Amino acid sequence: MKTLKKGSQKLLNAWAFYDWANSVYTLTIASSIFPIFYSSLFLSEIKNVQAFGIEFKSTALITFVTAFTFLVVAFTSPILSGIADYVGNKKNFLKFFCYLGSAGCIGLYWFDISPEGIHLSLLFYFMGLIGYWGSLVFYNSYLPDIAFEEQQDAISAKGFSMGYIGSVLLLIVNLVMVMGQDEGAAKMQMMRYSFVTVGIWWALFSQYSFYYLPKGTSSGHKVTREVVFNGLKELRLVWKQLKQDLRLKRYLYAFFVFSMAVQTIMLVAVYFGEEEIDWGGDSEKTMGLIFSILVIQLVAILGAYLTSKASNKYGNIKTLIAVNCIWMCLCFYAYFMETPMQFYIAASIVGLVMGGIQALARSTYSKFLPETEDTTSFFSFYDVAEKIGIVIGMVIFAFIDQITGSMRNGILFLFVFFLAGIILLFRVPKNRILNT
Repeated sequence: MKTLKKGSQKLLNAWAFYDWANSVYTLTIASSIFPIFYSSLFLSEIKNVQAFGIEFKSTALITFVTAFTFLVVAFTSPILSGIADYVGNKKNFLKFFCYLGSAGCIGLYWFDISPEGIHLSLLFYFMGLIGYWGSLVFYNSYLPDIAFEEQQDAISAKGFSMGYIGSVLLLIVNLVMVMGQDEGAAKMQMMRYSFVTVGIWWALFSQYSFYYLPKGTSSGHKVTREVVFNGLKELRLVWKQLKQDLRLKRYLYAFFVFSMAVQTIMLVAVYFGEEEIDWGGDSEKTMGLIFSILVIQLVAILGAYLTSKASNKYGNIKTLIAVNCIWMCLCFYAYFMETPMQFYIAASIVGLVMGGIQALARSTYSKFLPETEDTTSFFSFYDVAEKIGIVIGMVIFAFIDQITGSMRNGILFLFVFFLAGIILLFRVPKNRILNT
């Protein structure tokens, strides 16, 4: 196959299409059907489960496993990205995590909370989560390799938009499967089948991206024991370069802070809706939450497009400041929400700013990178900042929820992170400043 030139439309589309393939995980597994399925496994009011010799609250167990997975990704991605750049074959790493995540999703078909099955079930959950986030390290690092600077905002937004469209399409199919059943047992079985469809969709549609994406900057190097440590050395070299580039360093600080709040809200939104909103009944709650998730995904398509257009007119940093202001106001609004309609309004606002801030944050970082072929190691810094931020945000949110007894207080506290992110964005220099 002839190698496609950087900036070619076919190459850009192939890169963006991986969002179509993998975004079904975040919608079906992370946000909608799996949380409902997991909650339905516990029939009693006291939802506890035995695992690792400890009795956990059901939601706490999943939260701990999720936080642990993010820690694993945060600490291993610098090593793996260093190896990928050294060997010159980042595509193989992207494939590995894709197939690992796909297998984990399929394995959720056998998810079981019994003492005999809980550990294998959590392993499948872990595989899906680490497969998704691990693959993003290498997927994101392709952006400066396949697109010129003036193309990166648009193609980054296009990737998110394609992901939203694809994930909504599969979710609608899954909902038809589930809601078409009358009995609870039949509904649960359809939910299990939906996990399988996610795994197949992810692995199948990623083949288009794998076919056209370049292998990487071939070096001919082989993986040795020293290469593992070279990954950490490359991370230190990246840090030294970051300290010499004031604009990039300050932007990473701002990204770490506001991303911490954004990702926390996205991870706890469903649980907040379950606990704090008066739906009137269990069936109304289920349909209301799923409808809210669909609203978020559909509005996010528009949000990513509008943010891309705004960044072209006003600049990336100014647009990010404006989007963070909206998030900050949303925290206040969420504190007072009580009715389903208020929750739907919040979901619409979240969708509008969710896709925009993710796409623009990624492309802004890509624009600020120095001229280098070592893009994977630089993007591993980006991903490590995001993952550690997620862990910190989740821990802080859970701590506030635990000591105050209300998730509303946790959401309100996230206002501080958005405010700090805005202040840090104002401190990002307009031009690149070196040796400062």
